[in-house]
Amino acid sequence: MAKASFRFPRDFCWGTATAAHQVEGSNTHNDWWRWEQQGHIKDDSSAQVACDWWRDAEADFDRMAAMGQNAHRLSLEWSRIEPQEGQWDEAAIARYRELLTGLLDRGIVPMVTLHHFSNPLWFVDQGGWENKELALSRFPRYVAQVVRALGDLVDLWCTFSEPNHYVMMGWLWGRWPPGRSDFGLAMRVMRVLLQSHAAAYHLIHELKPEARVGLASNFVIFDPADPDSRLDRQAAGWQDTMFNQVTLSALGQGRMPLRTRHPFIRGVKGTFDWIGMNYYYRRRVAFDAGQSNALFSRLVVPETAEVPVEGLGEVYAKGILRLARRLSALRKPIYITENGVHDLSDTRRPRFILTHLYHLWHAIQFNCPVRGYYHHTLVDSFEWDDGYSLRFGLIKLDRDTGGRIMQGSARLYADICKANALDDEIVARYDPELADRIFPG
Repeated sequence: MAKASFRFPRDFCWGTATAAHQVEGSNTHNDWWRWEQQGHIKDDSSAQVACDWWRDAEADFDRMAAMGQNAHRLSLEWSRIEPQEGQWDEAAIARYRELLTGLLDRGIVPMVTLHHFSNPLWFVDQGGWENKELALSRFPRYVAQVVRALGDLVDLWCTFSEPNHYVMMGWLWGRWPPGRSDFGLAMRVMRVLLQSHAAAYHLIHELKPEARVGLASNFVIFDPADPDSRLDRQAAGWQDTMFNQVTLSALGQGRMPLRTRHPFIRGVKGTFDWIGMNYYYRRRVAFDAGQSNALFSRLVVPETAEVPVEGLGEVYAKGILRLARRLSALRKPIYITENGVHDLSDTRRPRFILTHLYHLWHAIQFNCPVRGYYHHTLVDSFEWDDGYSLRFGLIKLDRDTGGRIMQGSARLYADICKANALDDEIVARYDPELADRIFPG
């Protein structure tokens, strides 16, 4: 019997997070499918099969239930539901009812994301998010259709996943569709996404007043490479403002945190019942006068740092505590809507999970209103422009056969979910060295 434990609240949500295009397969009516066919994926792969969820997600739902998960975050594919403008695919909607019912039947509460990076081709070909009038009419229409059809099965709604990261990748760095590199356009798209979120928020509450509606944002810890350097501190602050603060300022204050001609975003302030935190890594930033296109900033990674993916930053578990305390200022419930690490051998992931949850437990002790944790992801999935070169799954995917292989991190996460705690026996079983550090004596 465990002697010591860090117990989580009794009604805590333990789950995993997925996105439709990453797991369903055969999504051929959206812009990511076109992007894949144009050769933009690192390993030349595509999501043609993915995890084959459209045909058989239920087998993985059984795995979730066996692991003790009581929650799952999944997204709906807009291009399946509305493959042609104004034409609704009732068979696709029926399949989503089956998926949501399948989760509920297994005691798994769904959090449904309405937009997770992919768009119908007809929408993109008319300008997509760059066309404000189109976006603010077509996206709410899709939301209304979905909520009317599926709202009896869903209480927890996420309008957008990572609008800040989505804009950065698609309109600043050009790595995702539509492949732009235009700061002014990126900021206009960000405004349209936030206005679309607000429209969806009000619409969902109009159709289902008791619904809980939020948004999941990507957060990165930006620290100065040299804390004693004023310029490094300033560079880290610029990065934080551009990446983290845009979403927070819009939701909390109804304005962009940047000096623009039109800083206020009408109707966005307060349009969230909860906030989602997607957290993966920290970046240490040094001022660099030669990097004008990167806010005069340069990434510095110490030799001793654990690097999750080359070029991104470093693993920093305490960041989840720091961010939870920061988000607590919004005075709304917090969900960790994504957290995970690329790990081909599954040797680093157990400690990643343990240390992040250890700091998350401390956040709760500081009265941070954290309601749940969704690990990214259950099974290795299609990782956008990186294809299958990155592996985030608790469960390993055999791409040749579609087979699933339970890994040590899957068994660890199952033990945590079932115990609703980190206890000394669980930690010692998977990481004896860490157990000695956090359970001394």
